[in-house]
Amino acid sequence: MKKFSVLLAVCIFAAIFCSAVSASDIYMFIPSPEYADAINTLIEEYKTVAPDVNINYETTQSDYPTLLKAKINSGSIPDIFGSTSGKEIGVYLDYSYNFADQPAADAMTDAVKGVMMSGDEVHGFAIKGNYFGMIYNKDIFAEVGIESFPKTAEELSAAAEKIAAAGYQPFTTGYGEWWVFKHAFQTFLDAASDDPAALVKAFAAGEAHFKDYPVLYDNWFNFIDLTVAKGDVKPLESYLATEVADFATGKAAMVVGQGAWVEADMKEINPDIKIGFAGYPVDDNADHARVIGGSDQALRIYKDSPVLKDVLDFVNWWYTSDYGKSWFSKVAGVIPPVKGAEAPAFDIIKQGDELSASEGVATLSITFSTDAFHQAFGEIMQSYIAGSVTKDEACAQIEAKWAELG
Repeated sequence: MKKFSVLLAVCIFAAIFCSAVSASDIYMFIPSPEYADAINTLIEEYKTVAPDVNINYETTQSDYPTLLKAKINSGSIPDIFGSTSGKEIGVYLDYSYNFADQPAADAMTDAVKGVMMSGDEVHGFAIKGNYFGMIYNKDIFAEVGIESFPKTAEELSAAAEKIAAAGYQPFTTGYGEWWVFKHAFQTFLDAASDDPAALVKAFAAGEAHFKDYPVLYDNWFNFIDLTVAKGDVKPLESYLATEVADFATGKAAMVVGQGAWVEADMKEINPDIKIGFAGYPVDDNADHARVIGGSDQALRIYKDSPVLKDVLDFVNWWYTSDYGKSWFSKVAGVIPPVKGAEAPAFDIIKQGDELSASEGVATLSITFSTDAFHQAFGEIMQSYIAGSVTKDEACAQIEAKWAELG
């Protein structure tokens, strides 16, 4: 009996040990908390495919670039991590895996794949494609007698006055979020040059200055001033959730710095809201008021991950399986970054598609700068709104950060 008990204990220990070593833990640390529920749903579904794989998912937005760099510096590098696409691909190149030979890379649409590459190598994949522009309430605009969304800065100011006179708050801004500023600013940057990529390089080299470009020095700051004057009572205490709630309840007529990713939450509050979508009016040229399309965020695979095979299996399943392809539109409600996937029936995406076809899209110029710069830029703009710095001081600080951070 004693020998049997010892043997049983050994068997139990062996079973526990084998179970422990056969399970795999993937650590996924990414921005975009607005997709937290959708990603948790994705992870739960993957458990039915790979029950021995545990995906530990963590997300944040407000200080993501700083936290990611702290994790990398401490050696706690996530198996999947995120950043901006484009220029930021190079920042983390030494840590990211080239999966150009994987099914996930073949599944990507060309537009998405183009901003995930370094040379011929593929170093990122996306949760979504995107449209960037201004969201507006069609019913409020109709009620106050504005037949179409403004195309010029002067028309936008006049529309804001008209909306305010009718008792509505013209704008909700989310200026407590640093990343809101980059979404709006890129349209002004596009209007400043026929080659915004070259312009960003010139700023980074210290060869360009805000005062050389009136659409940046005057129009951008005029836009901020207008949205603050005709927006949230405490703009620096306005966040993503504030914008969603104020717009969906009919308090505010226009939303700054957001895109298709907010529509589901807005319609959960008010299923009948009539959402309009248009490009930012940035100057007196109506042709500059175009929406922006593309994929601004990249997820990376850590090249030295101890569970690299399991990570690749997960990403390939996400991008190629029937469930994975349907997840983008049916669960996350985003523009799928993969070929052959159906787009969600969202007003913003539908109108973005229509505007893209009829007017073309402006350049996704946020991909020309790094996340560290974008965060610094947003924080400087917050200081400007708070009155801590003047316009000239803000411009000088932004130029210095562009030179420092790229």
